[in-house]
Amino acid sequence: MTSSLLALTLLSLTGGTAVAAKDPFKNTREVFQEAYAQALKQPTDEKGDSEALRSYPLYPYLQAARIKRALGEANNEIGPADRSAETFISYYEREPVGRDVRGAWLTSLAVRQQWQPFLQHYQDASASDSLRCHSFTARIALGQTEDLSLDIARQWLTPASLPDCERAFTWMRTQNALTPELIEQRVRRALEINNPSFAKQIAAGLPADRAAPLLRWAALLENPQRQIDALIASPALDVDPKAQLAGWQRLARIDRDGAMRRYENFVRARKLNERSASPYALALALALSWDRRSEALDYFKRVQPEDFDDTAREWHARAALWAGNWKLVGNIIAAMPDQQRSLARWRYWSARATEKNGDPKVARQLYESVLGDDNFYSIMAGARLDRPVSPHPEKLPLDQAQVERMEQLPPMLRARELLLSGMRNQAGSEWSFGFEQLMDSARAQSIHLAARWGWYDQAIATASQQKVFNDYELLYPQPYDAEVLSAAKFSGLSPQLIYSVMRQESLYRRDAQSSAGARGLLQMLPETARRTARQWNKPRPSNEDLFNPVINVPLGAANLRGLVDRFGGQTMVALAGYNAGPNAAARWLPSESLDPDIWVENIPYNETRNYVQRILWHNVVFSWLKTGEPQKVDNWLVRIAPLNDPTVLGLAKDGG
Repeated sequence: MTSSLLALTLLSLTGGTAVAAKDPFKNTREVFQEAYAQALKQPTDEKGDSEALRSYPLYPYLQAARIKRALGEANNEIGPADRSAETFISYYEREPVGRDVRGAWLTSLAVRQQWQPFLQHYQDASASDSLRCHSFTARIALGQTEDLSLDIARQWLTPASLPDCERAFTWMRTQNALTPELIEQRVRRALEINNPSFAKQIAAGLPADRAAPLLRWAALLENPQRQIDALIASPALDVDPKAQLAGWQRLARIDRDGAMRRYENFVRARKLNERSASPYALALALALSWDRRSEALDYFKRVQPEDFDDTAREWHARAALWAGNWKLVGNIIAAMPDQQRSLARWRYWSARATEKNGDPKVARQLYESVLGDDNFYSIMAGARLDRPVSPHPEKLPLDQAQVERMEQLPPMLRARELLLSGMRNQAGSEWSFGFEQLMDSARAQSIHLAARWGWYDQAIATASQQKVFNDYELLYPQPYDAEVLSAAKFSGLSPQLIYSVMRQESLYRRDAQSSAGARGLLQMLPETARRTARQWNKPRPSNEDLFNPVINVPLGAANLRGLVDRFGGQTMVALAGYNAGPNAAARWLPSESLDPDIWVENIPYNETRNYVQRILWHNVVFSWLKTGEPQKVDNWLVRIAPLNDPTVLGLAKDGG
């Protein structure tokens, strides 16, 4: 972590939020951070360490960093670094820092081919794939090969590349233990997870006649149009049924129209009856429903009842909603298993269908049953009933004495100090280690502890794990009021909406970074942030700047405001665009105006649909926390319209 980001982290966690005023480790922590950074750069030793540093809860992490640095420079012989690692592990074997050093030491021993000590300290239960592969090499080198073929065979079936296992796999071949059956199993597993290139690589070890059907499967995944046409042209061509269906599913996903054009010919050529054609119709029905195509319902009609799982039933219902076929919606929901039908989602849509089908009294009862669920559907039910919505808070009582005792437990002490030192991954490991040692009755109180430290993402994650959802004061903190209020004034968005996006995007982590490179509280991509800064006459931000709330929050709010304006004031569409990209949101707009609940329900990306629904609920909660009053939600019933709709054009002209 860079020094500027570390400073920001320290500021957030030691400011006036929820951290205790006393900080007995402040000075020693600074010494530790300096020594730790130095240990990562070059070899250091303990000679200059003060007694205070040696007594500091994170001193083992400094020792671990020094040991790992020394291991990186160790020669091929067993030496002082190895003895230090062995001694360290004997003291800290159960703790996260000990497990970390064990992994680093075993890797070093494997690189240096020190197989005897490797096996002496290897533990299979906690081993990574890489270390497990090294253990096979160690056993081969030391002649400990009893039952080795069975162990390697289990690892061989991993459907991904394992470069550290190549020596073990070569040994299997010399023992004639890597049988065609094992090779075929691995190829099939790779194909089943849609990895045809790796499957072809492994299939090269099979006899040609045995490899042929598997290579055809790979070809069906890589070029489904050509291969499906070949199956239509050659009805007698034998093909694995799984391969045939996988190729068809791939075609349906990438070329809906092409699959529809081929469907009848394919069914005839492959001699499929109503039963055997059903999975193919389902694959096409699902793909068409994701595009909100009217033809989806035609293909759902061809699906046999036994092929409908929960996902298929959901998308069948969504396709019927998009088509406005309320009788069909009601029938689909009525046929759902009890557990699925009882979800707030489908109780709400059952109410809508019942109302549309002419029974307002029963519909009202169903709407009222949804009001207590505290989610997007309770908002929509309240809107349909023209009734303001209030969350249903369930306060988690604070046991102050228990939290204070918990705070002094060694793993929790280390977790907090790691957090304050900007070492979040290690802090999370220590938290999990400490949490596992708590009595069940104490675990819920750890939510209060994490919140007290300003570790909001951990507090919310722990609350979810403990099924604590409705203590809204605890789980909906507002630690960035200055930045949010400034951004609200700058962008014209409400503070509650900005906080709602922040909670969903980063769980208040200013140092959050996604796999796609989005950064900070509102998860801004650097390119998007710079474009937004240019459009709003803000200074060009560096990548590092995006971890600064003073910069990130206004730019994120401005970006969302731009999307609101782009989509004519349609906040739901703008939120979808913030998550999935504006081009995707534009593709999802209806050709004619549509009820907003139907539009949201038919967002094809599960992540984006959940994202929009959760932010709307967060917005209700934050607004309720501000006013203490039930929230009017009828404004969320404004219909979603295409951008050429006069109503939308008027909203855009008025600034949303």
